[in-house]
Amino acid sequence: MQVLVINQSEVPQLLPMNECMAVMADALKTLGQGNAILPLRPVMWLPEKVGALGMMPSYLGDIQSFGLKVVSVFPGNHGTEYDSHQGAVMVFEAKHGRLLAIVDASSITGIRTAAVTGVATQLLAREDAGDLAILGSGVQAQTHLEAMMLARKIRRVRVWSRNADHARQFAERESKRRGLSIEVMGTVKEAVMGADIICATTASPTPILLGEWIGPGAHVNAVGSSVAFTRELDTAAVAKSKLFVDRRESTLNEAGDFLFPKKEGAIGDDHIKGEIGEILLGKVKGRESADEITLFKSLGLAIEDLASAHHVYKKALEKGVGLSVELGGSRHAA
Repeated sequence: MQVLVINQSEVPQLLPMNECMAVMADALKTLGQGNAILPLRPVMWLPEKVGALGMMPSYLGDIQSFGLKVVSVFPGNHGTEYDSHQGAVMVFEAKHGRLLAIVDASSITGIRTAAVTGVATQLLAREDAGDLAILGSGVQAQTHLEAMMLARKIRRVRVWSRNADHARQFAERESKRRGLSIEVMGTVKEAVMGADIICATTASPTPILLGEWIGPGAHVNAVGSSVAFTRELDTAAVAKSKLFVDRRESTLNEAGDFLFPKKEGAIGDDHIKGEIGEILLGKVKGRESADEITLFKSLGLAIEDLASAHHVYKKALEKGVGLSVELGGSRHAA
């Protein structure tokens, strides 16, 4: 059987951010309707936890597809020539189980993560939110800037990074690309004070964003930590916020930003007000006042990878992009 292989450079042209945001909204609604299968992801850690292999299977009924993302996660790659996330997404059709495509996972992850945050920000940030703070200066900082500019009319951007040189390079590059001025700040406090939208996209294992710095009416996207033993937000930041998640079960098992405050007794499971898909379906309310602080905790879900890769596959067929290879699946192969 012919399988389409789609490489890293081809994915962005097939998955522009605005399209990905629409695809993510549909996937999260499908999850909210109960028409998806999403096991908790098994993770194999390497010695000393220098890196991990994550396996993320899922099924989406609306597109009759299932798949698996296999990705290595090496936080120490930040600042090197290597992506922190490397791997592939495999897309299968659900009628005969045929493998349709193998898609680069680094590019999928970078785009879809920010796209989900973009959807959450559209739902939760104040309509007049325009002052953006980005914590981090890597791939996710870049894609989140693009998504935030689609979600709201951004007037001001401040960036902070643990690596000041990276922050300056990010600001220079993205200022030219986006046609706006990006301010580099020396501390997290300087970056977030008075911000309407805060995106935390770092690999920090310990809190960098304190609750006392988050003002009334702000919306926070906590993206960088995706395991139970690290967090970017302190307990006060989570406790004072109205919390929404991509998926409850994943948050209760895997989100350090939630689990640390819970262990300390500051919050309970009911602190989670709803999933993004539930807001989209009208099952729960999002922001209800201009003064409340909203928080979206992103873990990243396998259905997001599957939906994105399926969209990329369909677009690749239309445009004649990708490399077709023979990878079995036929009973009559020679």
